[in-house]
Amino acid sequence: MDSTIVQKLVIFFGPLLFALCFHEFAHGLVAKWRGDNTAERMGRLTMNPMAHADLMGTFVFPIVSILMTSGMASPIIFGWAKPVPVESRNLKNVRTDMFWIALAGPLSNIFLAIVTTFIWALILKFQLFAEYSQGIQMFATTFIGTNILLAVFNMVPLHPLDGGKVLARFLPASLNYKLEQHEQISGIILLGLLFSGVLMKILYIPMDFLYRLIVTSVMSIF
Repeated sequence: MDSTIVQKLVIFFGPLLFALCFHEFAHGLVAKWRGDNTAERMGRLTMNPMAHADLMGTFVFPIVSILMTSGMASPIIFGWAKPVPVESRNLKNVRTDMFWIALAGPLSNIFLAIVTTFIWALILKFQLFAEYSQGIQMFATTFIGTNILLAVFNMVPLHPLDGGKVLARFLPASLNYKLEQHEQISGIILLGLLFSGVLMKILYIPMDFLYRLIVTSVMSIF
């Protein structure tokens, strides 16, 4: 395999794969904390990519997007994994517990972005691996950006995204039920907005704000 292709997959696909797995793992872990071990019983409480992978969303679509981008330019990369199963009957307070289970995914990606920024800042401060500084910077910025993208996108307040479940905590149960019943329609609308580029233009504003906030805040400590 061409070395450039390998580099592109490591720098761009690697962060996405890890971020997706960590996101789903976080859902499953918080579900277990709240009383439902369905994810654990089904082998989803793991960082093994194959346990969470969706063929199209985790592999085909992201890899094709990366390979179709010329050189080492940053591609517009996006992907998804299989949702972690949650059995609401095992939860003590469904509305509150589902709120935290849903929020755990986006928060886990923000956590990864912050931790990565700290590691990057330490590397810069102590001039570690100086000969690889360009590659480290590209990997770090990609990893941070990818996690922020996943966090922001998943907080869009529509089902079947996490944001829809977070919003459900504050909606009348009857209204949320209707929204859940039509989540396939909202899912199609989301995909249409995503592939048309409209959604990314909207999400760029909070993504850019969060990226600058995290990187600037952490770097200022050092």
